[in-house]
Amino acid sequence: MCVRADFHARVHGTRPSRVFLKTPGPDTFHLDAARLREAQERFRALGWLRATEDLMTLTPAGAGNMNLTLRASTGERTFIVKQGRGWVEKYPSIAAPEARTLTEGAFYRAVGRDPSLAGRMPALLGLDAEARMLALDDLGEVSDLTTLYAGDALRLVDLAQLAEFLCRLHALPVADGERETFANHSMRRLNHEHIFVLPFVHDNGLNLEALTPGLAGLAREVADDRSLVAKVTELGSLYLGAGPCLLHGDYYPGSWLRTDQGIRVIDPEFCFLGPTEFDLGVASAHLILADRSAAELQHFFDGYQGSRSTSRELAMRFAGVEILRRLLGVAQLPLEADLKRKTELVRRARALVVAGDA
Repeated sequence: MCVRADFHARVHGTRPSRVFLKTPGPDTFHLDAARLREAQERFRALGWLRATEDLMTLTPAGAGNMNLTLRASTGERTFIVKQGRGWVEKYPSIAAPEARTLTEGAFYRAVGRDPSLAGRMPALLGLDAEARMLALDDLGEVSDLTTLYAGDALRLVDLAQLAEFLCRLHALPVADGERETFANHSMRRLNHEHIFVLPFVHDNGLNLEALTPGLAGLAREVADDRSLVAKVTELGSLYLGAGPCLLHGDYYPGSWLRTDQGIRVIDPEFCFLGPTEFDLGVASAHLILADRSAAELQHFFDGYQGSRSTSRELAMRFAGVEILRRLLGVAQLPLEADLKRKTELVRRARALVVAGDA
């Protein structure tokens, strides 16, 4: 969930999440960049540090919206440490399930069965279930692809790699013992509220006028469209239902990294078993938001060699919801667009939700 700090400071005032916010107990290990000695002792006990290594620094790694995400350095090597707590890290007023890092760890273990998939993600180095903490391979000082919203280039080979990753992920067999973990009910309930509910109701606590004058009126028009809201509700029910395939669950440019070895994918804490069209729709929505051409969108779909039962119409209906929630909900993007451009995007998104075409 990508929420810009400036937007949150001016606009965020949503009602409390329906997900229970758990207060950490006194015995819970708290990852803290200023408490190196405690972290070093914990990491060494977990086997994340060799006996001859000392922890030199813990520094922020990336935006860290959902989780506390730090880069651990020993002076000789670095690795990434993520801890999930009972709130969204950047915005503690939004509750979030603590166990999300355990689900993320299970995802990394599952994709490890497919070397091609594993090669597109950082390797899982360790999991501390008690502290809800992961250790991951450090991909280095690389940028995510949210630069696309500002007009950064996206090569056809990038689109092909993004499509291939989804194709292989959706085909990955899931063992019976993993299915309950990948149901990921708590994270889906959190995401459902922010994708399918809050952007489509009045009095949701968002002051959209502070972001773009006139946007609140556009949001009211969307919320008043009963036919549209009914279709969004149907899609939300599909999202919450059981599905056949393992999905990434948040497949957008903030989860895509550009490296010297090609595209890499991170942050699968929203993963779940669901319809393949959800991942495809979310990715398509962000290609549209980034003003990519119809030809590029087609290239992405062509690169996804999924099952014949995959419905492009359903994917584009999910895309429409994703566009609307990114424009009218909490999870704002670094998208520089005036009211005219946002109105055009909302019009297109509404058409997508209703008909799967615009």
